[in-house]
Formats: sequence, C-alpha cells, structure tokens
Amino acid sequence: MTDISGKDVRLNAARQGVWRPLPVIGQRWKRLTLNAAVLVYLVLATSSIEVNWARVSQGMGRGLDFVASFTRPDFMSRLDEIGLGLLESLTMTFVATVIGTVLAIPVGLGAAANMAPTPVYLFCRAVIAISRTFQEIIIAILFVTMFGFGPLAGVMTLAFATLGFTAKLLAEDIEDVRKDALEAVKATGAGWLQWVNYAVQPQVMPRLIGLSMYRLDINFRESAVIGIVGAGGIGATLNTSINRYDYDTSAAILILIIIIVLLSEYLSGHIRRWTA
Repeated sequence: MTDISGKDVRLNAARQGVWRPLPVIGQRWKRLTLNAAVLVYLVLATSSIEVNWARVSQGMGRGLDFVASFTRPDFMSRLDEIGLGLLESLTMTFVATVIGTVLAIPVGLGAAANMAPTPVYLFCRAVIAISRTFQEIIIAILFVTMFGFGPLAGVMTLAFATLGFTAKLLAEDIEDVRKDALEAVKATGAGWLQWVNYAVQPQVMPRLIGLSMYRLDINFRESAVIGIVGAGGIGATLNTSINRYDYDTSAAILILIIIIVLLSEYLSGHIRRWTA
C-alpha cells in the first residue's frame, strides 16, 4: 500500500478545484488549546468589568433622546453661539494647517534619508516621532495649561499635529522620488536649494497639496474634539449644549459639522484631481 502524504492530498484536492490555505498552527490540539485560552481570557476580562446597569439603563434613554433629536435640530435658539463657534473652528483650522504645513516642509526634507546628513535626519525624525506620539486632545490639554482657554491653544495643538503628520508622509515621498532626475540636476553643478527646487519639488508638490487638503479636513474635525477641553472652536459650544441636555442644539451643531466635512472632502478631491 502506498502512503499518500498530506502535500499530495492537497495537490490532488487543488487539481479538483478544492483548496484551502494551510493553517497558521499545524497541530489541531494546539489550535484548540489556543482558542480555549483566548475564550477563558475574554470571559475573565469581561467579568472583571464593573458595570452599573442602573446607569446604563438611564444612559440608554438619554442616548435614544439624543438620536431622536436629529429629527428636530434647533439651528435658531443659539444661532449666535453656533455661528461664532463655527467661525472660530474654521479660522483655527486654516491658520493651523498653514503653519503646520510650512513647518513640515523643512522637517520633511530633513527627515528624508536621501536629502539630509545623518544628524539632521535623526533630529527631524525625532521631531516627527514626538509630534505623532501624542493624540491631539492630550496636546490640547498641555497647551490649554500653557496658554489658557481659547483658540490660541487650539491653533498650537492642530499646527503641532499637522507638523508630524505632513512631515512624515512628505519625507517618505521625497525618499521615493526618481533618482535619475536628482542625478541629472546635480550633474549640472546646481546647489542644494536648486537641487531641491528643480529635482524634488516638481515630483512631490502634487502630493504635498493633497496632504495639506486632507489635513485641513482632519483639523476641522479635530477642532470639534479639542474644544471640549477648552481649546476653542465649535467643540466648546457642542460640549456646553450637551451638558445642558440641549440635544436639539447639539444635533444642529453635529449636522453642520457633517456638512462642512463633506464640502471639504469634495473640495479637496477636486483640488487633488486638478493638481495631479
């Protein structure tokens, strides 16, 4: 009797149109043991969570009221506060995006391995890492502590986040530029600034514009979050309305945020196609 190996069985099954990928863990008992261990862990982790079911039942009622408020949004009762908050958020978003993008250009150049010496490269990469380590709301709390409540802390927070986000992606794009263009410009005897202007900039500029528009979208949405901790913008107005259980106004604010984000997405997509 001829022994048929598992490999031959899989080959024969594949020829007949029946094929399955090999399991990551070959032995069946090991797979069962691992699944049982994960299940036990989930049960123990879930049982260790203290749940106040009375609070949950009350919260479910408030949650349903909040969802129902989207059918009757109140745009007029606090129109002045909403308008001021939106204007503040839009101003914060635009100013922070411009500042962060301008700062990200030299940092991105320094963080590209093919453009900067090792000490500059390591320093710029450290700046990017620090900027990307902390979530915006943590940075907002720090800047609110330093500069007080208001839009200045929000601008500083969003600009700091924009710096790390844009510089990292820009540096990766610079490292991927065509080497023949770099060598051709360098062969003419061009200086470093001319090298950047004529060999690097034409290749990465469409990407930089697209990143800037994408970050503009992100910054507006983040402005609604950091406002909750006192960094200005529409988030402060939204937080106040929620604390007052004024869900109709909260729904109106969220609807306006959604509309502005959709318009920003449409505009950024149009600009990216235009610059491509």
